[in-house]
Amino acid sequence: MIFHSLDYAVFLLAVFCIYWCLGRRRWQNLLLIPASWLFYGYVHPWFLLPFLATTVIDYFVAIGLESPRTHRRWLVAASVSSNLGLLAVFKYYGFFVSNVASLLNALHLHVSLPVLEIILPAGISFYTFQSIGYVVDVYRGHVRACRSLVDYAVFVAFFPLLVAGPIQRAGDFLVQIQRPRTLEPQQFCSALYLLVWGVFKKVVIADTVAITANKVFLAKDLSFPLLWVGVLAFCIQIYADFSAYTDIARGSARLLGFELSPNFNHPYLAQSPSDFWRRWHISLSSWIRDYIYIPLGGSRGTAGRVILNLFIVFFLTGLWHGASWNFVLWGLYYAVLTLLYRLAERLVAGRVPDRWPVILARVLLMFALTNLGWLIFRERDLGQLGHDLTLSPFAAPAMDWMVAKYLGMLTLIYSLPLWLHAAWDLKLRQVFADREQTLFLWLNPLVTSLLFTGILLLRSDVSGDFIYFQF
Repeated sequence: MIFHSLDYAVFLLAVFCIYWCLGRRRWQNLLLIPASWLFYGYVHPWFLLPFLATTVIDYFVAIGLESPRTHRRWLVAASVSSNLGLLAVFKYYGFFVSNVASLLNALHLHVSLPVLEIILPAGISFYTFQSIGYVVDVYRGHVRACRSLVDYAVFVAFFPLLVAGPIQRAGDFLVQIQRPRTLEPQQFCSALYLLVWGVFKKVVIADTVAITANKVFLAKDLSFPLLWVGVLAFCIQIYADFSAYTDIARGSARLLGFELSPNFNHPYLAQSPSDFWRRWHISLSSWIRDYIYIPLGGSRGTAGRVILNLFIVFFLTGLWHGASWNFVLWGLYYAVLTLLYRLAERLVAGRVPDRWPVILARVLLMFALTNLGWLIFRERDLGQLGHDLTLSPFAAPAMDWMVAKYLGMLTLIYSLPLWLHAAWDLKLRQVFADREQTLFLWLNPLVTSLLFTGILLLRSDVSGDFIYFQF
């Protein structure tokens, strides 16, 4: 079920009405389980099989971890292995088989390997990481094991975050499931704003600039300016698309009395790769930091060890996004970029003042480097990627520069609401802080109405799934 579809609007309205009519927390949680399963299995009911397996296994493993007579490490290993095993079969088996077959063919060894023709279950990377995080938190003693199967099933299955996150921590989200919820008028209004703003970003911004991005990346013989205007369009598309999903998820959850963690903090204003990953897909980057990077040693130890840790976590970050070499290269690109920035920061430490021209230059440089990363991310054909990186700006026809200028301006115009939203969050909100409550009463309905009107008048005729559904 797609968030920006009429089906989801009807589904959410029905769940909202029944949910608050039930009143008691226990009955509300019982409603959320079949509602979430219906949402997840709406198109492909068999998606529920690996999902239910993960839910049941980790529920009992977590309870077993609190028993004094169990081998706790073996239980954690069993949980992590089962989760990663499901992920490996559904997401990475085909990638592994195709690469092994290519290697054997190169060695003139013709071996027929079994191929699994299966559809990747939506959101499997998200709910497996959330479930693994819960088990590890119980093992570390950060949270108590959830004894209620109903509450734990809601934690894993909660439909707003099931397909593309944000990845929640048990210490934050499970606590909300276990206590009564209320819905204040201000919560209701802010939830509607998030829903409408999310749909606006998806169908007006993301789907419109996607037309340019898709045409560029489907073409094989491009000039330098047309390629990079396509990369810019994809840069705007993926941020508007993914953050739109997060906003709709957070708005849906808030309508039901839950608060999900934010997943973005204006990533294109980052000044370094580390800063970018503190702003982009925050729930994933913080998960990898806490459950992989820090246990590996983090930034402690020898320089060689720190470099190895960085390459491991960025390799896994890239691989998490998809079973393709371009995602691996994208992750390794950020590993190299992070190391270069750290080296540069040591060389110029204390020599460059933090004045606005310097900050602006850092932001623009990081934005350009982020776009280079998105080229690697978007182009799955490595041969084509190599060709793209060798294009010269001096060999491009004048007409291509004119077309690129037009498309670039159009892309920036459509992205203007994103920059205005960033300006409000970072500066204007502080200016009106003493009158924020008064402003909310009239500005929130006004902006929500304007966005809804924009959806009706400006929505793209071509709309597709959210990009991160495939991960």
